[in-house]
Amino acid sequence: MLAGCETISDAGDGAPWLVMVHGMSQDRRVFSAQVEAFRRRCRILLVDLPGHGLSADIPGPFGHAELAGHVAAALAAAGIDACHYWGTHTGTAIALLLALEAPARFRSLVLEGAVLPGQAMPSVDAALQQARTLARTAGVAEARWRWFDEADWFQVMREDPGPCRAAAHRAIVEDFSGAPWLYDGPAASVPSIEGRLAELDLPVLLYNGARDLPDFIATAGRLAARLPRARWVRIPDAGGFPAWERPDRVNREVAEFLAPLF
Repeated sequence: MLAGCETISDAGDGAPWLVMVHGMSQDRRVFSAQVEAFRRRCRILLVDLPGHGLSADIPGPFGHAELAGHVAAALAAAGIDACHYWGTHTGTAIALLLALEAPARFRSLVLEGAVLPGQAMPSVDAALQQARTLARTAGVAEARWRWFDEADWFQVMREDPGPCRAAAHRAIVEDFSGAPWLYDGPAASVPSIEGRLAELDLPVLLYNGARDLPDFIATAGRLAARLPRARWVRIPDAGGFPAWERPDRVNREVAEFLAPLF
């Protein structure tokens, strides 16, 4: 098994694989409620991206291409020839890149707050640039704190902290190494893949919180219009991270989506 991954195999050797990949400043723990919901139906591979969680010591570059290479290596090390893939934010960009590169490896994609590689997202880019600047001038701890307290995609957690498990999510962010914010080297350029989306002829579930940022809503709309077999849903009373904020609702949607595919 590649370092930086965790495997949960309660479902037995014949069960389908479900690979879960987190976003910036998170780690595999962001899927804790999904692991509990699906661990008896699937073998689960949780991947911590370089600079995060169990992979905190893996150095950059931290671009989408490099992160996709890390996930591809994790799949190979685990001996996974075919899987269902569930990603959030950065994890969704990786999913799209990998599925275009090796479509036979993927049975379906579940994408939360999807990111389209090669496509600018002004509000996201601005928040990331602020975090990088703060990490380098005021320190990673200050950058992490303001990331959670000020970034719009955490707004629903801040407003409804109990049901949305805000304290537990803040603890995940506080464990983030900050290495991708401090890294100042180059990363591989990723051209827009929008023109190739029609090639992805596999089931895709897109979902966003009803209160997600406009950039993420717009991106999901573009993907829904171009992916041949996409379904797009919005989760009521959720913001940037519905699977964390409203896990029961999201888990029901995903279970319904995956049921005919298992």
